[in-house]
Amino acid sequence: MSAMDPTEVFRQEASELFEVLEGALLDLGQRPDDRELVDSAFRALHTIKGSGAMFGFDKVASFTHEFETAFDRVRKGEIKPTQELISVALAAKDYIRALIEDPQSTDDIIGEAILDDLKRFVAADMPVALEVEAPPLAPAESKQAGWHLYLEFESHILRNGSNPLDLLEDLCKLGPCFVVPVTDGIPFLDEMDPEDCYLKWDVKLHAACDKDAIADVFMFVEDEMKLTLSPLEHVEAPAPAPLFQLLDEEPAIAEMAAPVVEAVAEQPVAKTGPEFEAKSDVKPDVKREAAPARREDAKQERSIATVRVQAERLDELMDRVGELVIAQARLTQLAASGSDLSIKMIAEEIERLASSLRDTTMGARMVPIGSLFGRFRRLVHDLSRDLSKPVEFVTSGEDTELDKTMIEALADPLVHLIRNAIDHGVEDTATRAASGKTEQGRIELAAVHSGAQVLVTVKDNGGGLNTARIRAKAEEQGLIAAGAVLSDHEIHQFLFHPGFSTAQTISALSGRGVGMDVVKRTIENMRGSIDLSTRPGQGTTVTLRLPLTLAIIEGLLIRVGEGRYIIPLSAVEECVELTAEDERSRGRNFLNVRGNLVPFLRLRELMAASGAPDRHQKTIIISTGETRVGLVADQIIGNHQTVIKSLSKLHSDVTIFSGATILGDGTAALILDVAQLVAMAQSKVEKQHISEAA
Repeated sequence: MSAMDPTEVFRQEASELFEVLEGALLDLGQRPDDRELVDSAFRALHTIKGSGAMFGFDKVASFTHEFETAFDRVRKGEIKPTQELISVALAAKDYIRALIEDPQSTDDIIGEAILDDLKRFVAADMPVALEVEAPPLAPAESKQAGWHLYLEFESHILRNGSNPLDLLEDLCKLGPCFVVPVTDGIPFLDEMDPEDCYLKWDVKLHAACDKDAIADVFMFVEDEMKLTLSPLEHVEAPAPAPLFQLLDEEPAIAEMAAPVVEAVAEQPVAKTGPEFEAKSDVKPDVKREAAPARREDAKQERSIATVRVQAERLDELMDRVGELVIAQARLTQLAASGSDLSIKMIAEEIERLASSLRDTTMGARMVPIGSLFGRFRRLVHDLSRDLSKPVEFVTSGEDTELDKTMIEALADPLVHLIRNAIDHGVEDTATRAASGKTEQGRIELAAVHSGAQVLVTVKDNGGGLNTARIRAKAEEQGLIAAGAVLSDHEIHQFLFHPGFSTAQTISALSGRGVGMDVVKRTIENMRGSIDLSTRPGQGTTVTLRLPLTLAIIEGLLIRVGEGRYIIPLSAVEECVELTAEDERSRGRNFLNVRGNLVPFLRLRELMAASGAPDRHQKTIIISTGETRVGLVADQIIGNHQTVIKSLSKLHSDVTIFSGATILGDGTAALILDVAQLVAMAQSKVEKQHISEAA
């Protein structure tokens, strides 16, 4: 597989920075006095600007620079970020994203309009037009004639995309500077790594500025450098000289610095941290003595922290592990049929290693669902503004991990559910006030582990579902006969029917009956299920039940007639024997499990199995949510590591199967869809109750 395109690396890094920027801006709307949020937003902007220029995205660098300049009054604490300002800043973020992801589709006029709006909001209290301001000055009592700085950057700073020379040029903008490179510690040429920074810098800054102005220059490399800062005695400032001219005055130094400077152009985006060290009473030599050990420790920490891997490689690795699991199952079966103890021992060892490799590989694909939840904050913010409905958005369980493929597939269903919750669920302000509710609605998005499943819930505190209106609409569309006896659960399921909508009018958001059917189809394709519960006047909760992964699961292998099938082990509660008394209890298919009646399905009837059933049939009790159903099979063979293979489109109408797998003997076994089987059993029970009532 070919190496990743450097510009693609930049796009991925920028995508992460956009999430940080958007999160900081949205939080500023709630906590306008939080300085850390402002710094976080500026750190993301500064990194995007620098990296954009480095990778040739000149428009990105230019626009982001104007964004920074216009937003500078917020950083200085001169104005507070209003909701209007946050909205324009979010639009600016969207424009920068478009410049990176699809520059051909962007319009310069739109970008200029966004910057004009941004400047108008931040300059509202200013008597003159917004201009780039001078660096902040300290109070009169803390002004200095200048500062003596000793700068020592960590050796890896070039690899992270930062350029010390750019930082020094920014420092020179504060006032006249005399910059001298310090060559102590530079190795011989044959020992030099062109990607490492070896130079240190001794700087005399003749400017009456405070420490904060200097700190702002190095704000984004605080954790990648050491700075010694001390007051400079008043002396006559030298005539300003370009930094590169100072380098030219000492050719030997320039030669050694050249490969270091050139290496900057090929490095990825920097990621910075929160620390900044500035001490006025420490000698430069003292600082230098402690630096090497610290640099090596920090470098080692960063090298083992994370490794960026292409998603395709993880998918390919999972495919290979799946093939290994199938081969291991065949080996185990062959070893069990023979009498060679050494072969059996090898088979057991390979089974253990394959299981460990499977768990490790699946763990590498697991991603915290919080990476998905963060995307919806902007959605709720925009919908709340557009619909004039104040909405509080609360999330929990962000650390819950789910397969990356599942998270990607889950994004669209959650968008539909959240939009419906705000548009249809949460009432307008007047209606809520008349009902004695708070003016602000509430949307809760939560995730939690439940056995081998992850439950994702979307809950609102709106008016709940109008069962009578749903039924009337279903009768109007001919989905049910007038007067048909249906439970509330069955009536609510019409919401997932294609083209079904109870909206009185069609809006830009909803009303066309497109969305909930897509949600159901997507979740079922993920081998999940949907639970819908509502309380009139109090709200609705939609629960998505999802497997942890789509690739490999633990299954229970059973036999029905001559066929073999697999039930996901996560859905199995227990196995019991079907007695003659249980078979036809009161003429209905119910199993008495410790005093509780559990409906059961005969898989032989569903599969149209030929031949006589086994004398002692077994019942596997499965469950989804609070619903329990028994599946009657001829034989329970045992546990089986199942590599899931999708069925072809020709079998799309066979809903009771979610996929297939290959057994150890090379034959195929179908994987039962637990949710469909439970729904089928529920339907039979309800129809039986209705017929008995009639």
